[in-house]
Amino acid sequence: MPAMPRRLRVGVPTSSRSTPATPATAVPDSVVDCGIYVDGVRVPGEFTHDEAIREVRSTGRGFVWIGLHEPDVRFMETLAESFGIHELIAEDASVGDQRPKLEAYDTTLVLNIYSVQYQPHDSLSEVNEIVTIGEVMIVLGRDFVVTIRHGDFAELAGIRAELEFAPQRLAVGPAVVMHAVADRMVDNYTSVADAVELDVDALEAALFTPRADVDIELIYLLKRELVELKHDIAPLARPLHRLSADHLDLVPTEIRHYFRDVQDHHTQVAAEVAALDEQVTSLVHAAVAMIGVRQNTDMRRISAWVAIAAVPTMIAGIYGMNFEHMPELSMEYGYLYVLVFMVATCAVLFWVFRRNKWL
Repeated sequence: MPAMPRRLRVGVPTSSRSTPATPATAVPDSVVDCGIYVDGVRVPGEFTHDEAIREVRSTGRGFVWIGLHEPDVRFMETLAESFGIHELIAEDASVGDQRPKLEAYDTTLVLNIYSVQYQPHDSLSEVNEIVTIGEVMIVLGRDFVVTIRHGDFAELAGIRAELEFAPQRLAVGPAVVMHAVADRMVDNYTSVADAVELDVDALEAALFTPRADVDIELIYLLKRELVELKHDIAPLARPLHRLSADHLDLVPTEIRHYFRDVQDHHTQVAAEVAALDEQVTSLVHAAVAMIGVRQNTDMRRISAWVAIAAVPTMIAGIYGMNFEHMPELSMEYGYLYVLVFMVATCAVLFWVFRRNKWL
């Protein structure tokens, strides 16, 4: 996600009490944006994470939303100390490589989601991978939400702007951000699955085109990508079920209803990816069968030519033994007769094999 420009926000309605912070502390490169939201409206000004959380907790109003991109351990330890986040969360956030899961701590919820991105291409033979994988972690507290991104996934860039244009949604609380990110991720799963489906359909059409020569490695490439995609998407089902069904204190009832909708969409896309995986498995079997048929055809063709070549080879071998007393050696036109017999026999064999479609 490209870093959003850091600027003083003007012309935005503010709450009855807003205190711009003095930008005295250098902001780490890993911080994409940090804002305070009161009654769903962003407080003008730039804040460090310390200033933002102190402002919210001193007034008892609003929440902090900070977006990070691949933060290091030192910064996460500082953030965890300021926000009251468990040290294990800070460690996982800095290292990344976490499976999709939902973890509940004393006052914090952590949702890990894989992000997927389709790599556009004109032909499957031009790429080594079709889908790239990233990771997003959402840390939810009563008065803060932290979104942490690993990888070059750009779909989160517009979520903050969209929510800021809908203050009535942000007014519900920081759980709205967790829902918005999960919803965008699942929608992106659907877009990626639809794009991969076009690749599968194109390869299927090429495979069953008469006299087509399809590289089976392209089918294996699709199979590998779909297996990885299925393994990245499927584990999210249980976290979404918990967010939609369990009575988690940090997730209001209204937001649980929205998570149920996300869960439905996730179920649909998981089924679509599973169906595509089965379809590509069928393509693998079909390609292997076609290779077997092609090999049998080649073997028949080779056998036919060997049979044709065997006739003159046998005759030439007999008359090449150079024995003194052999029949027909003294015939005036014997050499011509043998040549005509060889050609005629080979022609008959060629006609028979051609008629039986061996040649």
